[in-house]
Formats: sequence, structure tokens, C-alpha cells
Amino acid sequence: MSAYYRLFIASLVLLTLSGCKQPAKDSMTQRRGFVYCGQDTPTTLNPQLTDGGLTAETLSAQIFDRLLLLDPVNYKPLPDLAKSWTVSDDGLVYTFTLRQGVKFQTTAWFTPTRTMNADDVVFSFERVINPDNPFHHISGGRYPWFESLGFANDIESIKALNPQTVQFILRRPDNSFLSNLATSYAVVYSAEYGKQLLKSGQIGKLDSRPIGTGPFYVDQFIPNDLIRLKHHIGYWQGVAPMEQVVFDISSRGMGNLTKLLSTECDVLASPVASQLPVITDNNNYELLAQTGMNVSFLALNTSLAPLNNLKVREAISYAINKDTLLNSVYYGTATKAKSLLPPTSWAYNNDSKAINYNPKKAKALLKQAGYNNDQVLTMWVPLESRPYNPSPQKTAELIQANLKAIGIKVIIYHQDNIGRLGVNNMNKYDMMLAGWIADNGDPDNFLRPLLSCNAKHAGLNVANWCDLQFDNLLELALRTNKTQQRVNYYQHAQNILDQQVPIIPLAHGVHFQAHNKTLGGLQMSPFGSRSFSSVYRTE
Repeated sequence: MSAYYRLFIASLVLLTLSGCKQPAKDSMTQRRGFVYCGQDTPTTLNPQLTDGGLTAETLSAQIFDRLLLLDPVNYKPLPDLAKSWTVSDDGLVYTFTLRQGVKFQTTAWFTPTRTMNADDVVFSFERVINPDNPFHHISGGRYPWFESLGFANDIESIKALNPQTVQFILRRPDNSFLSNLATSYAVVYSAEYGKQLLKSGQIGKLDSRPIGTGPFYVDQFIPNDLIRLKHHIGYWQGVAPMEQVVFDISSRGMGNLTKLLSTECDVLASPVASQLPVITDNNNYELLAQTGMNVSFLALNTSLAPLNNLKVREAISYAINKDTLLNSVYYGTATKAKSLLPPTSWAYNNDSKAINYNPKKAKALLKQAGYNNDQVLTMWVPLESRPYNPSPQKTAELIQANLKAIGIKVIIYHQDNIGRLGVNNMNKYDMMLAGWIADNGDPDNFLRPLLSCNAKHAGLNVANWCDLQFDNLLELALRTNKTQQRVNYYQHAQNILDQQVPIIPLAHGVHFQAHNKTLGGLQMSPFGSRSFSSVYRTE
């Protein structure tokens, strides 16, 4: 990046700072904790009810534990609340031995009388899979991530064999099952707390005032303002050094960088690529980078004309100049995407024949399709910067210009939240600028939640696409424990995507996080934020 451009950005930031009053600082928070900026206002504090965003990617690891964790290097399951496990020879029975003495959080509204046991695990998952469970239908009653996997259909039963042993019995083998239990969605709640809420008729508080076993508990939640967490004194891995963490959810964009530079915030999640020089040139801040298991893509609503025409979808793919996107949006910090799977995935298809920028061919395909140039297409675009797309608006404008050059008119509409629009809104858009951060290292985690028929019914498959051959390949890949066979199935599935073009992969981004150098112990993961239980203040 040129010195001139660095100077320009730095000057712009200084002008922004000089035009603002010095923000009021919560000295108590910053002496005994830290302030985290840069993510959206969540609609729920229960990650089971989401398909991404602050709740799943950051809050979950602070409030909750799950049975397993994922090794950030090799993506293999590690013990967490389960200290060990066994799998039956037929791949249908998973038996977990739980840790003893793990305490739930004590808050102003709940005091546990016992430690975590198998009943809590059963309670947490029964809510998701059992429509007759009294908690299943609260807060909307939708579990999009689980629904996209067909999770409820896969589980025959969940049993507490004794207080420290829980058993999952599956209807079919699933080689991704352990990885799925290690995601930030598969959290463990307090069954005792649930019974208390059920008795008092306040079951909705399970999601707004959650109780977990994690290193921090929710003390305060003010939508569009802040979320305050305080450390869990009885945390089973030792009390966190920081007494509290405050999530500032009151602003977006350059405002968050201003807060970082004025020390109102200590951590900035996912800074925009154009802001990186300002951060790296300042000795008071450290910039962390993590090669993410993520992808940004343009979803084409295959259920609506003219995008139900393959030639039109191919034309749009040929019209998009990905090199321009990499330079103008990511400033060279991303990898051009040929597939939904990133190059670091063990099932990545190096032989995939990605469609390259060719506007001349795009125009020819439109002509063959009989495309009506007077038609106007809609593109829904999220407002929030994400690790897979640091500037969705700019990306959308560049794609809009690319499509205009071949005769396709596009109107951009903004999507207020980062979640999918849902099944009731599938006919309200032609295209959607979207993306995905993997929850584990299994290829199934990219393909099934985004493009399976189950995902279509759950509202996560925003291409509104369903292909039984594609689904069958994913099913075969889950049933075999032979790695090379799984690779073959997944690569064949990727070939179907190349042929059918329900989505257009754009880029695999690098996840950046900036923080004040007085903080130590911050760690990043390919799958989102890790626990803040080891974060400390150096001065």
C-alpha cells in the first residue's frame, strides 16, 4: 500500500478525532476489564437460535461451554465438558463421560444448587430437537443452524445413563457429529434453571438471561448500546483475570476505529481493510490476523426468473471481476474463491474450473438466454463488516457496476441484520450478498448449512436451491469413515455447484482483530472468537 494512501487515511482519522468530543471513559471497566467494539446488536443471547453474528461467534465462548472444543490447528475434537467419549463400531452410539464439579453461574436471578450433570446436556439438546419440549417454541422456535443440518432427524434419543454419563443414539452414521458438538451452537444450559423458569411461568428468560458454565455471565444487556459480562467466580478452569467485559454495540464503521484510537475501546473486531495501516502504524496497538475458514459469495435465487435460467446465472458469474474486488475491498488481504471450501480445507478441489472474468462471454450467454435488458434485479446487502467481507456495500456497488456493463440493471437493498432473511422472505430478492464462517473444520459444515435441501427449508440456503444428487453425495460422505472416499464425494459435490451456479464464491478473507497493547492473552480462532478467560491487563 502506498505511503501516500497511508498518509491520507491517517489524516482522515485525525480529522474525525478532532471533530469529536473526547468520549467519556469508564475507568473502572478499563482498569478491571476491557471494552470490545465492532460487532452487531444481537436479537438473542442464545446461540442455538442463530446462524451467526456476535452471539454465536463471540458471546457463546464467554457464557457457555460445550461438550467438546476444536483444535484450532488440526480441527480435531478436544475435551471440554466431556472429558472422554466412545463411539460404537456401527457409528450410531456416542457415549460421553462428563467432568465432575463444573459449576453453573450464580447471578442476581439464579443460584444453582448442584453442579453440571448429564440432565443438563439432555435438557439443552432436547429443547432443540423435540417439538413437545416446553422450551422448544419460545423465542420463535427456530434453530436455523441445527435445522440446516437435519440435526433433529439424525437423533434417535439422548439419555442420561447416570449423572456423569450421557449417550446420543443416531439414526444413521454421521462422521461430522463430534465436530458439530464442538461448535458454538451446541451449548449446555442449566436444566435446574429451566425448571425454575417453567415453574414461575418465565421461560422466555432462558434466552434473554441465560445461565451457562462459561467464564463470564451476563450482567446487563441494553440493545443498541452495550452487553456487560462479569467473570464467573466458580469457573471450573479458574476465575478469569478480567472482572468484566463490555461489548459496545452502539455504532459501526469509522466510529469504532475512532473509539479504539481514543482508548474508549480496547479491542476492535474485524477492522475494515482500509483501516489497517492506521492501526499498524500506531505503536499502542497490536493487529492479530487469522487465516479464516470462511467465504463470501453472491447467492442467486434460483426459484425466480430470470435466475432460474442457468445461462443467466453463468453470465453473472462471468461478469464479476474478482480481482477488482480483492484489490478494492480487501486491499490484497484475501484469496480469490474458486469454491465455497477454502484452500485450507482437506476436501478442497484444486481441479475446480472456476469461471473467470469474461464480460464478452457474459453478454453472449445473456443473448442466448433471451434476457430482457429492461428487467431490474434486486440485491440484498448486509450493512456490517465481516471477516469474509470487510465492506459489503462497496462489494455490492462493484458487482452492480460489473452487471450494468453487460446489460443487467441492479437495485441494492440493505439488510439490517447479518442473519439470513428466512423462509418467508425467499421471494423478496433476486440476489443476496452473503458469506459464511465455518463452525468446524469438516467440509460438510460449508456445504450442508448453505446449500442442502434441509438448509432451504430452514431459510439458510439463500440460493433457494435444492439438488437431490448434491444432497446424496453429502449423505454418502457422512456415512463413510474412509477419508479418500469422503474427499471424492465432496469434490463431486463441488463439481455440481460449478455446473449449476446457485452461488458465486467471491473471496476467502483474513480475519483481523486489533487491540490495545496493554491487553495480553487474546487469542483468535478460524471459527470465531475464543474464550476471554485468559485475557489480562499488563499495566
